[in-house]
Amino acid sequence: MTAVIHKPISQLKITWPLLPDDFILPDDPVENIEHPLISNGLRQSLIDSPEQTQDALIVSNFALCAAVDDRTICKAPDWMYVQPVQPWPHSYPRRSYTPHTEGTVPFVVMEFLSATYGDEYSVEHTEEIGKWFFYEQVIKVPRYVIFRPHTGRLEVYALESDRYNNQDADENGRYLIPGLNLFLGVWVGTREGRTGNWLRWWNADGELLLWPEERAEVERQRAEAESQRAEAESQRAEAESQRAEAESQRAEAESQRAEAESQRAEAESQRANREQQDKESAQRLLEQERQRNQELLARLAALGIDPE
Repeated sequence: MTAVIHKPISQLKITWPLLPDDFILPDDPVENIEHPLISNGLRQSLIDSPEQTQDALIVSNFALCAAVDDRTICKAPDWMYVQPVQPWPHSYPRRSYTPHTEGTVPFVVMEFLSATYGDEYSVEHTEEIGKWFFYEQVIKVPRYVIFRPHTGRLEVYALESDRYNNQDADENGRYLIPGLNLFLGVWVGTREGRTGNWLRWWNADGELLLWPEERAEVERQRAEAESQRAEAESQRAEAESQRAEAESQRAEAESQRAEAESQRAEAESQRANREQQDKESAQRLLEQERQRNQELLARLAALGIDPE
């Protein structure tokens, strides 16, 4: 929307009316097929974090609106994050967002530049409202991000004393985005057929927030590792069972050996007892025989018979 304004910045009247239902938004074609992929990647890495998605508006190429001197001005950042926003009360889709009326000011807006770019750096406010001016002086978005996907250059501007100041990256090349309490940085890789520079989120522990397919792969690997652990545990238990069974069989064999040894000893004892009994019986028989011989000799002697 083009607005002709000739006032100094300090005299501009900024208000926050809802976008009229009959307001015609520009239906510009997407100039770069990579930009929706990058925007979608930023959003999809947040969907598993309720603290980032509850009551939030996370959109791309979506009308951000205000009125300047009673003229409705809308810009469509390539990516925008707002939290909280008021619930949308209608059955038809939301097509715009007006800060202060429908919720708070966005925490961050982002613009992705092609090889040629438009008014992302424009502070124009006399003939037209440039994006830079709109985000900085009208909406007062705390963080403005400009990203060049083809080179990987990332610029993050913080609103300080009503002006955007370029921020320095941390030691990891990332930028803290207050409100989300996440770090924004550049990641190089392939997704959905696109290989190149991507914007991604990291948490305060330096952990990359994963895309759904990455989370699914991590879960698959975790489940596979758990399955392998369970299989290893099952094999360990089976080996332990076999060891216990072998130990039981060894103990049974030892018990049987001991029993056989006991029986052998008992048999040996019984044999020794029988031999002792036989010996004693033989000695009794010999003694009885000796006594009979003596008795016979005595009778013969009494009869005067010489046994010789």
